[in-house]
Amino acid sequence: MAAQVQRMSRLMVKTLRDDPADAETLNHKLLVRAGYVRRTAAGIWTWLPLGKKVYENIARVVREEMDAIGGQEVLLPALLPKEPYEASGRYEEYGDLLFRLKDRKGADYLLGPTHEEIFTQVVKDQCSSYKDLPVILYQIQTKYRDEARPRAGVLRGREFQMKDSYSFDTTDEGLAEAYALHRGAYQKIFERLGLDYRIVSAISGAMGGSASEEFLAPAPAGEDTFVDCPNCDYAANTEAVTFKLAPVDGSAHGPVEELDTPDTPTIETLAEHLGVPASATLKNLLVKVDGEIVAVGVPGDREVDLGKLGEQLAPAEVELVTAEDFEGREDLVRGYVGPQGLEKVRYIADPRVAPGTAWITGANKRDKHAKNVVCGRDFEVDQYLDVVVVEAGDPCPACGTGLKLDRAIEIGHIFQLGRKYADTFQLDVLGKEGKPVRVTMGSYGIGVSRAVAALAEQTADDKGLCWPKEVAPADVHVVAAGKALQTELALDVAEKLGAAGVRVLVDDRAGVSPGVKFTDAELIGVPQILVAGRRSAEGVLELKDRRTGEREELTVDEAVARLTA
Repeated sequence: MAAQVQRMSRLMVKTLRDDPADAETLNHKLLVRAGYVRRTAAGIWTWLPLGKKVYENIARVVREEMDAIGGQEVLLPALLPKEPYEASGRYEEYGDLLFRLKDRKGADYLLGPTHEEIFTQVVKDQCSSYKDLPVILYQIQTKYRDEARPRAGVLRGREFQMKDSYSFDTTDEGLAEAYALHRGAYQKIFERLGLDYRIVSAISGAMGGSASEEFLAPAPAGEDTFVDCPNCDYAANTEAVTFKLAPVDGSAHGPVEELDTPDTPTIETLAEHLGVPASATLKNLLVKVDGEIVAVGVPGDREVDLGKLGEQLAPAEVELVTAEDFEGREDLVRGYVGPQGLEKVRYIADPRVAPGTAWITGANKRDKHAKNVVCGRDFEVDQYLDVVVVEAGDPCPACGTGLKLDRAIEIGHIFQLGRKYADTFQLDVLGKEGKPVRVTMGSYGIGVSRAVAALAEQTADDKGLCWPKEVAPADVHVVAAGKALQTELALDVAEKLGAAGVRVLVDDRAGVSPGVKFTDAELIGVPQILVAGRRSAEGVLELKDRRTGEREELTVDEAVARLTA
């Protein structure tokens, strides 16, 4: 089957020698310089012909693997009524991230950030019996989120392209099977795309559900931090890392002793005043959870991860207390709070604050601290949550080896949602016993446009982009070095390759120097570069592997045979 031959003399592509002034990440620099995308506004991008081909190649792979597990493609609207999102609570939860608008009649709408609510309504309308399930529906759709600081090119935009799929089952076992199908499909997708990726444990947070994993592509430009164990296969998002609660014998600790500690409202000033390490102190951070003041205890040498805390307490809203919150609260002495005697405040602690451990902490009096404050003897923990900022060297939950931290781009996320949205919209089907059965759901996302950026980040070199064959805009980039004979040979071999089913990009531009053409070929990043150069009169071309740099001279017939093998 013949393939398209793209002639650069007719292709809308404008390459740049210099990086865009506002570009910070590799993908942003190279995708713009190589003519794949163009900035339309902050966080909004136009996909130019070469970029659109890469995007569509990724989307094709996603479709093929989704179809292979029985997925059915649909297309939902991007412009959505607010009522379904009000019913789920996410119209308010999304806050400023949501694009909101009114029609000419004053009705409220939004631009879809994700589609759980609408898919649930579709299945409620279309499926009435257990015989209609299980079903997997998916779409590749443009999503909208009003990011405060769009950055990194197409990696973090206000408009982006995503594959979101949803499974609907009548049993938890069916949900687990659909989850496993998606997990396997995602592995095949990312392997076909040529992405280096990790599957890491995650927490569901506001999405709800019983299981959640992320697919991360390690890259310096990544906005996610994950932990990796050098000794075993454990990997997790930092928000999902756990620390084992290990009670100790605290009977040897003496009674609580009050200490004079003037002007020591911080852990640093306290540790310096007493000549003790910060790890011997107990830090008590006050936050508000849906307006209620809550204390969070962690060792003094660790920081509270507010994002992690918020995820674990979702959908409750978590925020730091302000000076006004201390007014009228004699039990809360700013800078000197201790868990002992906090009768009106719920106390959450990290598992490192285990029963039997003793601490130096606030005495709930100004300029006073207390030592020998023992957990389980002098204060109780209402709830244990892993809330500290994870650090390199923290013990692996699986084997105890020190963890290492890496940056990565999130390219996929899978959730076992359970019945959260089915409950909201009363999604029931008639079961085998003739009684209504509540449907259970899974939600599975892949960032298609993010995958373009992730591949650019992972595969580029100092010369430019270097696409894997599966996603490249062409299989071979034929370069005519400049003279008429060379151009004639380049076009001849390009037509023969195209007729043999090879996707060809041929640089037949007149008046462009060979040096510029070679530089553009390396910048654009097609896997194979075939040059009609100095031996064109003999019918000999040079084939160069873009990634390895290996070169060999071939006749036209040999080149066609090699590239069609």
